[in-house]
Amino acid sequence: MSCIFCEYQKREYIAENESAFAIYDKFPVNKGHVLIIPKRHFESFFEATEEEIKDIYSLMHKVKKNIDKELKPEGYNVGVNVGYYAGQTVMHLHVHLIPRYKGDVENPKGGVRNIKEALVRYDG
Repeated sequence: MSCIFCEYQKREYIAENESAFAIYDKFPVNKGHVLIIPKRHFESFFEATEEEIKDIYSLMHKVKKNIDKELKPEGYNVGVNVGYYAGQTVMHLHVHLIPRYKGDVENPKGGVRNIKEALVRYDG
């Protein structure tokens, strides 16, 4: 079975290091939405080696600096979907780095807690 992330060419990368690369999300939530993807094909965050996690983390900081400089967002969401029932649609680990801007949603309170109705109300 083919994998869309394994098929990316280096010319499409916006940044890379030893074990990970970054691309702009083709279906962005916000301007500057980036995916950080390990070069090795595997599905779950929990399968990543310590070195891969370190490289993902390092690359995320590098990309964030560029986004900060270019787009000046007021915040970020960082997310990983692990498994079909968590919303993972491409079964190759990828970390979302989503810039957030004042006014991009009416009430940002709770952040990622708003992906579904909570079991218990969150008042922050």
